Amino acid sequence: MAMLPLLLLMLCVSHNNGVHSLEERMMLHHVQRFRRQPHSQQQASIRGCILPDSRRLNGAIILEMKEQKECPPPEEMKIDYWKKRMMLDDLRVRSMQNMFERMASLSSSNQNWLLEASIKSQIPLNLGQNFDILNYVVTLELGNQKRTMIVDTGSDLSWVQCEPCKSCYNQKESLFKPSTSPSYQSVPCNSKPCQSLQFANQRMCKSATTCDYVVNYGDGSISIGELGSENLTLGDMSLNNIVFGCGRENKGMFGYTSGVLGLGRGALSLVSQGRDNFGGVFSYCLPSPMAGETSGSLVFGDESSAFKNLTPIAYTNMLQNPLLPNHYMLNLISMEVGEVGFRIVDGRQVIIDSGTVITRLPPSIYNALKGGFLRQFQGYPQVPGVAILDTCFDLTGIQQVKVPIIKMYFEGDNHAKLNVDPSGTLIMIDEGDGASKSKVCLPFASLSYEHEVPIIGNLQQRNNRVIYDSKLSRVGFAKEECTFSGLVS
Repeated sequence: MAMLPLLLLMLCVSHNNGVHSLEERMMLHHVQRFRRQPHSQQQASIRGCILPDSRRLNGAIILEMKEQKECPPPEEMKIDYWKKRMMLDDLRVRSMQNMFERMASLSSSNQNWLLEASIKSQIPLNLGQNFDILNYVVTLELGNQKRTMIVDTGSDLSWVQCEPCKSCYNQKESLFKPSTSPSYQSVPCNSKPCQSLQFANQRMCKSATTCDYVVNYGDGSISIGELGSENLTLGDMSLNNIVFGCGRENKGMFGYTSGVLGLGRGALSLVSQGRDNFGGVFSYCLPSPMAGETSGSLVFGDESSAFKNLTPIAYTNMLQNPLLPNHYMLNLISMEVGEVGFRIVDGRQVIIDSGTVITRLPPSIYNALKGGFLRQFQGYPQVPGVAILDTCFDLTGIQQVKVPIIKMYFEGDNHAKLNVDPSGTLIMIDEGDGASKSKVCLPFASLSYEHEVPIIGNLQQRNNRVIYDSKLSRVGFAKEECTFSGLVS
């Protein structure tokens, strides 16, 4: 889950006609570049690593997601570090697919797919490059201590590294100290929260007074510790007795963060535990890297006045797969690549996940996407792929490129649509060989088999307001230029 700091190379993107729609104008954008930050820049900018405080808006708490280029990567980082991180993202996806297969094999039930308040909190949501990860992070207060955590809709149990720690990775903030918090309590083994641990969140009680857990992630990362309860503060809104994991042995691709914030559909996710406070509704706008400072927000509650959406919110049904009950699933019915559209016969159930970076599609859908893109992105020389990305081009010396707009359509009366941001359509890759080449890749990848479950990653969700409404069993999409400072308090 770790990432490399990103720098940007601007490309001028044009279209055939002189009249540009809103979506076309938004294609006049930067292309994301993966590159190591010079050591001199690293040393000069350590102070800005920690995210800003959250604040209130119309009774809501805003947690800001803001891109910050100040935080240095590890000194030992290699020039191919980002390639390794994409491979780790692929390991996460492979592990998810293996888990899905195991769950399916354990079930003898018929695999039918079942369809299934005002805003309370907004939280700053930031691109995690400052913390050396490809995912997004927020800063909140656990007990009386600030924590910066990875936002993961594919996880249920939230956890942080705790002191004393038997084996912990390096993080920018100090370890969480349960002993200094008067509101911290251990969770006993016979409690309902402990019984709620399942599958990846395994429990193994060593005594009646504590509930021990093990969380395994697809990239080989792991967290081991015991459950505790603590007061969680989102700006000036407090949630009491939130159950989380106090990690004593943790290793893996968590960058310099303090842990993981689980926003899945399970009983121990923050969404489920905070249902009485914000009605089971949350949303985010994931910022993309830009030349200047960018930021987004994580919003708890359904008050649309906190949003700055540029297009109306369109909703699609949130599906319930009995084999994958803790994941957010949608029915993808068609896609468009520029002027080329193709329908998906009978639709295809897909997972939308903030913890996966690159969107994975079944071979038939990926090949249709790739073919439509290649037909409209002609005249630019193709070059060998990189890691899991197999559709790449050399744009060296080219000042203008015509980039097809990619859209994903989901079932629903009002044609719910996810407009892929330019930074999720092409990424520019610096291979670190010293050559001044402009290599760009289409950041989608194919699954190995047709029956595997597609996943929409966070890169393709950027600059969109994505709304998860568990109360009405729906997910909404609207185009939005992710900002935090632009919100009026």
